[in-house]
Amino acid sequence: MKYPSPKKWLQVLFGARLAHWVDSPFWFRLFVASGVLCGLVYSLNGVIAEIRPYNLWGLTYGALAAILMAGAGFLGVRRRINRMALRLGLGRAQPWLQFHIYGGALAALLMFMHTGFRVPHGVLTWWLWLLTIMVTVSGLLGVILQKWIPKILSSGLAIEVLYERIPELIVELREKANAIIQTCAEPVREFYRKEVAVALARPQPRFIYYIDITGGIHRRIKQFDYLRGLLSGEEKEKLDQLQAFYRTKLEIDAHYTLQRTLRWWLLLHVPLSLAALMLMVIHVLAVWYY
Repeated sequence: MKYPSPKKWLQVLFGARLAHWVDSPFWFRLFVASGVLCGLVYSLNGVIAEIRPYNLWGLTYGALAAILMAGAGFLGVRRRINRMALRLGLGRAQPWLQFHIYGGALAALLMFMHTGFRVPHGVLTWWLWLLTIMVTVSGLLGVILQKWIPKILSSGLAIEVLYERIPELIVELREKANAIIQTCAEPVREFYRKEVAVALARPQPRFIYYIDITGGIHRRIKQFDYLRGLLSGEEKEKLDQLQAFYRTKLEIDAHYTLQRTLRWWLLLHVPLSLAALMLMVIHVLAVWYY
């Protein structure tokens, strides 16, 4: 008998859209099973004894949460020693990323179980509780962004651009356009100065690219059509070259706008994660000492 693949089971249980978003069915199923097990244990725990952060049950949940948080935090270390990690046989980066995502989410659940799903009263524990929530929410946002942004960029744009090369590419486009404009008639030069030169000066993020990746480009390209009808054949060819450069620049701006969002997300998620890990270490040492 041929059994359905894990992807098919995900489509049946959770719908095709969710199944499409899951990179690793194994890790997703392990996370769901672990979450269900935690829920069952917590429910049984509530029947047997009261759940407090300082009793055996609460300390067990807290210890498991701390272990998972520390393990999830090792993703950053793994990325910085990528070549050494491969030589040491630490495995590919993808399983580490999956553990970072699902292990971090499970750590947040265990943190809630550790506090009995109550807001802690101590200043340190309250900040740790709050930071854990913020890290989990920002991590979920990052997963969504890293799924959504590449899909949008690949579906509506003709070019692929590395974020670090954007300034260099804009300089190259500007130099090519300036070389052509020296041979153009005055109407084209005037149009270039008013409409194109400013766009080629630097990266220009635009909010419209979040809504419609192509609409913001097509609307600006149309301004070339009126001038084209007034030009001779040779000038039209030069205008077409300028339009191609201008369109490429607008697509670079779209990449810049959306890829910069991922950089902003890292500036949010990484400091929050480091702060949460530092407070967790202090909290564990304090509990161990006292």
